[in-house]
Amino acid sequence: MFLDTVIIVLGFVGLIWGADKFVFGASALARNIGVSPLVIGLTIVSFGTSAPEIFSSAFAALNGNPELAIGNALGSNLFNIGVALGVAAIISPLKPPKSLLNKEIPALLLVTVITGLLLADLYLDVFDAVILILITFYFGYKLFKSKVRTGTVPGIDDDNLLHVTNARAISYLLLGLILLVLSAEALVAAATSIAESLEVSSAIIGLTIVALGTSLPELAASVTCVLKGHHDLAIGNIIGSNIINFLAVLPFPGLFSPGPVETQLLNRDYISVLILTALLAFFCYRAIKKNARIGRFYGFVFLSMYCAWFTVMIVWI
Repeated sequence: MFLDTVIIVLGFVGLIWGADKFVFGASALARNIGVSPLVIGLTIVSFGTSAPEIFSSAFAALNGNPELAIGNALGSNLFNIGVALGVAAIISPLKPPKSLLNKEIPALLLVTVITGLLLADLYLDVFDAVILILITFYFGYKLFKSKVRTGTVPGIDDDNLLHVTNARAISYLLLGLILLVLSAEALVAAATSIAESLEVSSAIIGLTIVALGTSLPELAASVTCVLKGHHDLAIGNIIGSNIINFLAVLPFPGLFSPGPVETQLLNRDYISVLILTALLAFFCYRAIKKNARIGRFYGFVFLSMYCAWFTVMIVWI
């Protein structure tokens, strides 16, 4: 078990470092070929922070552990709102941009509700995966068709990208991708081994160890954003990541390892995600309408609800 623990720690390091290199290389390449900065931020950068969840869940599904992948998606979304956004609001009250009410918040609510409907029969199969993939293509199509403004790449210092050649960008892109693949495979194998030795379900491991580890990029990005005063990026990063976690993570178990879903994943964990998501939407709506901020009180509410869910889950085991 000690060796598995070491592998998990190294796997987390590899996922985070690999995601960073992947995002840097992809953003530099996109900048060089003239892709819109807004499109980069909403696609490549968001995908990069969610890459650990995507790759670890893909390997979990391929290895016949679909509940590890489902638990990872739900646990990551809970962590993103409850901990990452909660801690960010506690550090510095967040002022959400008005545009959230027209696009991002409705999209997050829609994806969350559709995911619940697909999981309601306690079975995830190819049909469910195809629906999520079609929604992903629809959002991608709407994004690329929309008019975008020029500006800077969210979360990435332009000076670091000015003199990056295409060859160097591709090298970082491939290096990050290789690290993500290898780290995800090692992480899933070690987590599964620990689960089997402790006789704990793969879903619990996915909800806790794997979800917490793969969500570290979102936590780091959110804290960094609020410390620099980029409140819109902190909130947008969480919302975008949660949408991607459902649309890009859940199709893997449906495609590669279709089967039944544990009742607890729906009744306990999905309902918790739905409640936190609805609260996030309400707090954003209230703050925008009153020209106020998501203050420290709301941050403590998010963090307290996550701790309550975590406690219930541990007792539930």
